[in-house]
Amino acid sequence: MATPIGLNRHGRKEGLVEDRKLRIAAVGDELLAGLGDPRALGWLGRVLARTPQDGMVMEAYALPCPQEGTEGLAARWQEEAGRRFGDQHENRLVIGLSGRDIEFGLSTARSRLNLANILDTATQNRIEVFVVGPPPTLDPVQNRRLADLNTAFADVTTRRKHLYVDTFSPLLNHEQWRQDLAANTGTPGQAGYGLMAWLVLHRGWFQWLGMDAPE
Repeated sequence: MATPIGLNRHGRKEGLVEDRKLRIAAVGDELLAGLGDPRALGWLGRVLARTPQDGMVMEAYALPCPQEGTEGLAARWQEEAGRRFGDQHENRLVIGLSGRDIEFGLSTARSRLNLANILDTATQNRIEVFVVGPPPTLDPVQNRRLADLNTAFADVTTRRKHLYVDTFSPLLNHEQWRQDLAANTGTPGQAGYGLMAWLVLHRGWFQWLGMDAPE
C-alpha cells in the first residue's frame, strides 16, 4: 500500500511514498489481556485505539500469559514474538511487567538480569522495546517491594536506551486507581486501565513510534 505525495498540473501523481510497515508484539501477564475490563480492551487496546495509522500499516499482536514474571517472559518472548515479526517490517516489542517476581521469591538482582537479557537480545536483533512497569497494588507491604522493583526495572531499561513508563509512582496514591482496584478485587477495571493507557500515551508512546502525538 502506498500514499500519494502530490499531483502535477495534469492531475497525475508525481510520486509515491510507501507506507511504513510496523509489527508490534506485546508480552506480559493478565493485565496485558485486560483481565477485569468490562470493555475487554485493557491498557494496550486503549493505546492502540488512540494511535493514528495514517501513512503506516500497523499490526499489533498481544501475547499475554497469566501470572507471569520476568523468568517466564525471558523464556518465551523471543520465540513467540519472533513468529509475528517480518523481514519487511519494523519489528517492535512491548513488555508489560508485573510484580509476580516478588510472589515467586526472586531477588531484585535476578529480576534485573532477566529483563536485561530480554533487552540485550532485542537490541542485538534491532528490535526497539517499550517497557511498561508494574502498577501498584492496595497492599502497602507489597508496594514497598514493588517500589524497589520498579526502580530496578526503570534503571535497566533506560541504561539500554529503551523507553520505560513508570506506572507505579503516579498511581500509588491515585484515588481513582485505588477505588477501581477496591471495586474489582484487586485488579483494574475500566477506570484503572484507562489511567494506565493515559500514562503510556503521554510518557513516550508516540516518540517510540516516531510520530507526532495527535492533538
